[in-house]
Amino acid sequence: RIPVTILTGFLGSGKTTLLNYILEDPNHGLRFAIIENEFGAVSVDSKILSEKTEGDELIEVMNGCICCTVRGDLVEALKRLYTKIEDFDAIIIETTGMADPAPVAQTFFIDEEINAKFILDGIITVVDSKNILTRLDEQKPDGVVNEAVQQVAFADKILVNKIDLVDRKVLPDIEARLRGINPTAKTVRCQQSQVEPLTLINIKAFTLNNVTMHTPEFLENEIKTKHDPTIDSLALTFDGCLNINMLKELIHDLIENLGANLYRYKGVLNVAGMEYKFVFQGVGMLFSGNFTAKWEASEERKNSFVFIGKGLNKKTLTDSFMACQCSPSLRFKVGDIILCKTGHWTKGKIVKLWDQGNPYRIELDNEEKRNVWGPIDADDYVK
Repeated sequence: RIPVTILTGFLGSGKTTLLNYILEDPNHGLRFAIIENEFGAVSVDSKILSEKTEGDELIEVMNGCICCTVRGDLVEALKRLYTKIEDFDAIIIETTGMADPAPVAQTFFIDEEINAKFILDGIITVVDSKNILTRLDEQKPDGVVNEAVQQVAFADKILVNKIDLVDRKVLPDIEARLRGINPTAKTVRCQQSQVEPLTLINIKAFTLNNVTMHTPEFLENEIKTKHDPTIDSLALTFDGCLNINMLKELIHDLIENLGANLYRYKGVLNVAGMEYKFVFQGVGMLFSGNFTAKWEASEERKNSFVFIGKGLNKKTLTDSFMACQCSPSLRFKVGDIILCKTGHWTKGKIVKLWDQGNPYRIELDNEEKRNVWGPIDADDYVK
């Protein structure tokens, strides 16, 4: 699948300068397809030729790269362009300055054909050091989102651009403010948008194994942050193991009730009875989670997660995860005769402990000798 990077940032932040720098740099040896998801003229410097393809303006530029301005539906444009760019190293989609990156990101999860051909690699936000604090502090009418705050909140990597236009002493404060909005994103200082192109691709921010690698970084207490009043970010780590069935119910409720206000979230959880880490990440209502890497024998099993969004109640969110904790030691042992809830109370025998994250596997005392799970070690389920 072709990796896709979403490039976002406020007007004047330096996105177009960055794209031109990438396209004109002969050293990286990569073939990029640049897609400008907006109306208006193509902003990159066209070098060779221009052709029209079904409403999209396709321009071939230096070093074998191309640029395309999409007018209309991004999904359909990507499908049309696939045969022209399937051998390219990466795609960069530049959003408009006022755009919310979430709908573009969700494109790569919702449409099956797009998901089969492309993989979302990461979201990169460019900010203008001279003006970013003013942008973040801008007051909006009720119900109107501050686009600059949102672009920072969704980012996997933030390019702190135009550092030559500000006093270097203010840069730590700017970075602290950005971390206050998004504690998970890596910040990179630059001027004139000059960043090594290879560092912009293959960051694998939406790959579950990568969440496992990077989750501890945003939980380090010594990192300086400055809270932003317009955004809520909760980063938490705690000991203990979680019941998988209670966890599934919690995640379902969170997405159903908070989906519109959830920007980005990711985490690594220690599920009782499982030797593998449960790793999850999501954008808005689009959630992905699975058991990935095995816990190492020497590794301390902890639960770590971060949620970034608007109107999040940190205490409620924390208490909800804490309520999923369970004891690894169970009330019953293999061979015990119990009653389990199967619509009605049914007699059975415990045949296994901690089966696929469930406290009990139970053989029912009936002709079929059917096996069922006791999902939670409580009298409401098993007694």
